[in-house]
Amino acid sequence: MVRTSIALALAVPALVAAAPAPQQNTLDQVQRHLRGVTSMVADFSQTDRNGRTVNGTMTLKRPGKIRFQYERGIPQLIVADGSSLYFIDYQVRQVERWPIGNSPLSVLLDPSRDIARFARVVPTRDPRVVSIEVHDPEHPEYGRITMIFQREENAPAGLLLQGWVALDSQNNRTTIRLSDQRLNTQVSDGTFRWNDPRRQGRPGGR
Repeated sequence: MVRTSIALALAVPALVAAAPAPQQNTLDQVQRHLRGVTSMVADFSQTDRNGRTVNGTMTLKRPGKIRFQYERGIPQLIVADGSSLYFIDYQVRQVERWPIGNSPLSVLLDPSRDIARFARVVPTRDPRVVSIEVHDPEHPEYGRITMIFQREENAPAGLLLQGWVALDSQNNRTTIRLSDQRLNTQVSDGTFRWNDPRRQGRPGGR
């Protein structure tokens, strides 16, 4: 079972002491990138705390919408519809819901949020890699997320999101790696609709 803590995070390269770019300049660059990407479609691999990896397709539309469609054979779905984040398990016909703002993913879904209030630059050994950890100390129950970017000249603000690591308040760690990212493509709002298994006579209907 692909249990999520709300789920979702990405491979952090080995972190070592290094001379990072000035904190504020880097955070400003990340903020510009987040505001410059209105949508993204990408393949993803998700690794949970037990080392199990599953794959699928991620679709993002800012503000507030994301969908993690898992590969065939995994009867689960994660969707944010603009206000809430849902974990849907079609096998057992259960739905869990969180306000988006209570999830580590909120920083990815709300480009208007000033990340400088909650974020810090994490040094990496590779100057082409930018790592940003976001954590609200007033709300540790929201968890934390470490976003990983590759410097990419032609990407918005010169950065391309490679994935993230999410850590919930119980220290459950989820790693998300992205590949084949397609930015600012047309994405229908219908992508973020889902069938409620509690109202169906059979599992499925994704």
